[in-house]
Formats: sequence, structure tokens, C-alpha cells
Amino acid sequence: MIQAANRDAAVVLLDKIGPAIVLTHSQSGAYGWPIAEARPELVKALVQVEPSGPPVHDMELTGAPDYFKDGQLRPWGLTHVPLGYSPPVADPSKLQFVKQDKADGPELARCWLQKEPARQLLKLQKTPILVLTGEASFHFPYEHCDVKFLEQAGVRVTWTKLGDVGIHGNGHMMMLEKNNLQVAEVITRWLAKSVPAKSAGRAIRVGTSR
Repeated sequence: MIQAANRDAAVVLLDKIGPAIVLTHSQSGAYGWPIAEARPELVKALVQVEPSGPPVHDMELTGAPDYFKDGQLRPWGLTHVPLGYSPPVADPSKLQFVKQDKADGPELARCWLQKEPARQLLKLQKTPILVLTGEASFHFPYEHCDVKFLEQAGVRVTWTKLGDVGIHGNGHMMMLEKNNLQVAEVITRWLAKSVPAKSAGRAIRVGTSR
């Protein structure tokens, strides 16, 4: 499985190079969570630029009137590979998920979350995490679901919507757009506040950007 292979490869790399900041984009976002869990002492920060989502089910964007439909299952909530929930669970079928009755706002998808009481993702709770979302991206209608899922599991996340900080019009491939240096500055400023310079180590980019 590609998620397991990328997780394991990144762990080997971290063991060789030492502490690092891990940055992912899109599909590789699903690798970031298990990498940070596997080496919490080495992943000094996790930057997730529009990570693969939303939780539990992929989202199929369709036409009116039912714009959002549930797609393929993510059996571990955020991933297809095991995550370290507490209380522990060995079989993902034991995880219980429920869908919101009502969306958090107009033009937003309804989120899938854990049924309460929610299991906690303890190994992610000490890692500084940034989720970055473009104003005009197809991720925008459901990125909040990733954040809600993590927060329900006790994980503190900084969610930055570029439009809210005055950076407008970005889509999913923001690193290729004309204002990409402004986007990079947002990440740099967050890292400066969240990670002590002496402990930051290197920066590594993981996986594919699809």
C-alpha cells in the first residue's frame, strides 16, 4: 500500500538525518499523520498544505442539487493505514463514525466525525501542526472537517485560510501560482513562532502532490 510504503520510507530517512520539519501537500497529507506518530521526537512540526481529506470518506463534488457525496472509505478516519488511537483499536471496523446532521455553514460539506466519546490521537498531540487552505481551492468546502476530526481527537491544529490573512484567489496548486512567495511566508512565520530554531532540524517534503 502506497501510504505504508511512504510512511516507512520517511521514517528511515528521519532516522538517518535526525530532527526535521515535515511538509506535505494533497495526497501525501495522508502520509504525514502516521509519520509524525511513528517518530514524534523527530518530527518537530508537520505542515499540511491542503492534506488528503476529508476524514472517513472521500468527497465527490457533483452538480446541483446534491453537491457533496460520500466516496471511498478511509477506514482509520484520516488514513488507510493504522493510527495510534487511545483507547487502542486493532481493527478499524471497531471505530464508530457519524455524519453531521447539518453543515457548519453554507456551501460546506457535512463532516464525518467519531461517535462520542471519541478516541484520542495521543502521539499527535505534542506535534505543532499547520493546515493551510487556499481561498479558491476545491478543498475549501471540506478542509474544516480535517480540523474538526483532529480537534475531537485532542490534537491542537493551527488552521490558516489564506483568504483570512489577505492572500486571495489561490487554488490547490498554490506553490505554482504567482503569489507563491506570499504563501511560503505564511508557513515561515508560523514555523518561527511554533518551532524553536535550535530544534527544528531540516525540512523534508514527503510523497506525491496529487
